[in-house]
Amino acid sequence: MTDKPEKNKPASTPEDILKKYDKESDTMMYTGLMAKIVSAIAIVFSVFQLYTATFGVLDAQLQRAVHLGFGLTLVYLLYPTRKSWSRHKLHPFDLLLAILGAATPAYIVIEYRQLVLRSGMVSSTDLVVGTLGILLVIEAARRIVGLPMVCVVLAFIAYAFAGPYMPGVLAHRGLTLEQLVGHLYFTTEGVFGIPLGVSSTFIFLFILFGAYLESTGLGKFFIDLANAVAGWASGGPAKVAVLSSGLMGTVSGSSVANVVGTGSLTIPMMKKLGYHKNFAGAVEAAASTGGQLMPPVMGAAAFLMAEFIGVPYIDIVKAAIVPAFLYFAGVWLGVHFEAKRSNLKGIPRKDLPKFGVILRERGHLALPLIVIVYLLVAGYTPMRAALVAIVLSIVCSALRKSTRMKPIEIVKGLDKGARNVLSVLVACAAAGIVIGVVTKTGVGLKLASGLLDLSGGLLLPTMFFTMITAIVLGMGVPTTANYVITSTIAAPALVQMGVPVLCAHMFVFYFGIIADVTPPVALAAFAGAGIAGGDPLRTGINASKLAIAAFIIPYMFVLSPVLLMVDATAFNLIMTTLTALIGMIAVSSALIGYLADDCSLLERLVLVAGGLMMIKPGYMTDAAGFVLFLLILFLQLRRRKAAAAA
Repeated sequence: MTDKPEKNKPASTPEDILKKYDKESDTMMYTGLMAKIVSAIAIVFSVFQLYTATFGVLDAQLQRAVHLGFGLTLVYLLYPTRKSWSRHKLHPFDLLLAILGAATPAYIVIEYRQLVLRSGMVSSTDLVVGTLGILLVIEAARRIVGLPMVCVVLAFIAYAFAGPYMPGVLAHRGLTLEQLVGHLYFTTEGVFGIPLGVSSTFIFLFILFGAYLESTGLGKFFIDLANAVAGWASGGPAKVAVLSSGLMGTVSGSSVANVVGTGSLTIPMMKKLGYHKNFAGAVEAAASTGGQLMPPVMGAAAFLMAEFIGVPYIDIVKAAIVPAFLYFAGVWLGVHFEAKRSNLKGIPRKDLPKFGVILRERGHLALPLIVIVYLLVAGYTPMRAALVAIVLSIVCSALRKSTRMKPIEIVKGLDKGARNVLSVLVACAAAGIVIGVVTKTGVGLKLASGLLDLSGGLLLPTMFFTMITAIVLGMGVPTTANYVITSTIAAPALVQMGVPVLCAHMFVFYFGIIADVTPPVALAAFAGAGIAGGDPLRTGINASKLAIAAFIIPYMFVLSPVLLMVDATAFNLIMTTLTALIGMIAVSSALIGYLADDCSLLERLVLVAGGLMMIKPGYMTDAAGFVLFLLILFLQLRRRKAAAAA
């Protein structure tokens, strides 16, 4: 896929594209006193989180109420009610909502003792405050998370009231307003449930850690390092995009932000080399989306997974290593075969930074990442590990003058960290409403049973319907909220069929993420197309082809849990990974249409069949798939040799 150099660059800047496709980035642009007030609130928010992480968190509901109060206040100050309103002057209505956003959670803090003594009995004041608090969470979700999430939440609330009128298995007694508000707002089963609890502890600290790492210039270090490692190879800039996006994914949980952050540098390089704009944008979108699968941070949903299934976070990190490797290997292979097919060269070595020089001058910036992994492996809690890593990121940046953060930059890091957490915070609070309705009505088990009935009790159809559910939800719902919903209503169906709990939750986690590159609503692909000046739909299709591994890997680890380190030995882990990798080579080459030479239609079909056989566990299928792969490789090598001799 080659593209002629374009005379006209895309009109939109990376900042414009980020605001268009990432709601979290489309904020008010205050100046003067108002800017200082908002920053002060954000800084105090971060200080509160650091203080409680250092000296001990408050009681669960108190910690989460303060967390939500800060979050709602900042959301209503930073995100206007309507896009058409001024972005430089606060509207009185938004100011009112910001005050209410602080007051409704504050009511829980002030009346905490009385609420405990009343033990679930809802007074008239409680009813008003709770109803208002729930509505404020839903409106905040509309502003920063998106309308699809609001529709999901409202659908579950409607179900809570409409229980007696629902057909068949979905029918239930129905809830009164007092019962629903009491459960959703004054217990730790709804808004202040596990998702917001994780947000108010682990997630905030890891996002703050990521903010500081970005401030040290780690992103530029990763891109330069990727250039030194892969820039010279065939299709160099595209491989740089894959490698740098994977590295950035270790600290960034946003697909769109990752696309814009690294893509603004890598996409122009790819186009200059000769990649078609639709393919250049797709490479960055596929690689950046996979960033949420990369340990140790993996996006906020991974922390929720640890809490939901009751395992240490390091177990989630270990389980993610092989699938993440296979995913990026799949994207890398797609890029490689496209480069070979189109005869795209790399960047001359003389124009690339030197690996040794980069490590010597800026290698210290990666030390906090190494340390946080060590601390997690050593048994430290995620909170303690994140605290140490935050301090270490500041200390390490000071080791060289060129990377040293000034005191004002350290303060700005507190501001940035608080702002970066807002979308996750609100998504967790909104997802808590869904969980609250599920636990109160039992609809989760009913939906899981319905899914099993629809699939006829067979594993593969159940996996397929679960995949569709996760992808459809993920097209408009952030990964965090998507995972909360699908792990509540879809993952139990897999568990009921004997799938290990970790595998079932990883399955819905993966497909929630891959929705970012799945048309028609592929936000990461749209952002990549915006930077490249390409067609969003074609970019999304190309990105889906490059990310084909993400559509296959979840089926692999459900059928062969050894890939997630479940009951794994060194031998079966190596063999399963190796056959899966060869299978990925076969499938990627078939989709691109090149292995050692251009593929005919028949060869592509044989490669797909062989690849899927190796991906499916079993010695017989592995052997058959390997033979088919070697057959096509042999035929193409012989054909190319004959063509060269002629």
